[in-house]
Amino acid sequence: MKTLVLGIGNILLTDEGIGIHVLQALEPELANWPDVTLLDGGTLSFTLAGPIEDADALIVVDAANIKTKPGEWALLKGEEMDAFLMGNRKSTVHEVGLTDLRAIAMLAGHWPEKRAMLAIRPDVVDWGERPTPAVAAAIPPACAAIRGLIREWQHEA
Repeated sequence: MKTLVLGIGNILLTDEGIGIHVLQALEPELANWPDVTLLDGGTLSFTLAGPIEDADALIVVDAANIKTKPGEWALLKGEEMDAFLMGNRKSTVHEVGLTDLRAIAMLAGHWPEKRAMLAIRPDVVDWGERPTPAVAAAIPPACAAIRGLIREWQHEA
């Protein structure tokens, strides 16, 4: 099972770059896991449709306007992820949204059955290269949740 972990964000905009910061924290361990690909998706583009279509499982990590306190996170799986994306067209601050990439993947006939979004509520989206303390504190538990989900999916396969 090929798993794609897609980190999204702009690391020049404080908490908006949290998806990339989580990806960087995961890299020392997950880079050696078989069939797991870590991909810096930046601020999203249509070029990400190919890697998503090639994946059997997809985990997206992004700052999102979830209804929690800054730094809190949610792991949205399967249809819960889809419902969040469809119901929150402006849930992220990127030009091309995950909803657009989902539509492309579905048109191509491959939106991974195993999919999840780890959404972290930002505190500040302004010039700055580091996440705020509240959001930075979410990195270790977010990484643990992602590792756990990948292990769970690998055991199901």
